[in-house]
Amino acid sequence: MSTLIRYGNVDDADAVAALHADRIAEGFLVTLGPAFLRRLYRRIVRSPNAFVLVADPTAGARRVDGFVAVADDTGALYREFLLHDGVLAGIAATPGILRAPRAVSETLRYGLRSDDGAAGAEILATAVASESAGQGIGTRLVGAAVEELRRRGARAAHVVTAADNRAAVRAYEQGGFHGSGHREVHHGVAQQLLVWP
Repeated sequence: MSTLIRYGNVDDADAVAALHADRIAEGFLVTLGPAFLRRLYRRIVRSPNAFVLVADPTAGARRVDGFVAVADDTGALYREFLLHDGVLAGIAATPGILRAPRAVSETLRYGLRSDDGAAGAEILATAVASESAGQGIGTRLVGAAVEELRRRGARAAHVVTAADNRAAVRAYEQGGFHGSGHREVHHGVAQQLLVWP
């Protein structure tokens, strides 16, 4: 049976957050805790400034084996999240915030930047369940995200990923992105910048 790529919704947000925590465990957002991630993905799926696509391998049972989260406008999404979810998300993330206030500041500065030279929309995160890895699902998700961005009128997009995450870089490249140097969102963490078209 082939995997269906569909729009994620609020019912998928908890599964997407859990998959993010499992497969992007080295990322900073995971340190803010599962309640923070659930709140973040609930906002992303509801936002007019963003969308989530999920890989669903089941007929009607609605399972999430992979996802891609995308912002049409990252700054608008961050402002929306802070306005609607900031207080409760901050409370949920307090231990992580206290452990890494600099990383919180860097993340906010990155997300709220007005212009840092990166083009257009942004892929925020992509993950595929370990049992489904190596089946091309990540590439299909990225390709579907590019198609949705085209449908929305976007002319450009970018993504920042760990420089040593070869599987992610390959999925982004096969989905239409190409390398465009390096970016340092968090001090001392080398990351690869990829852009589309």
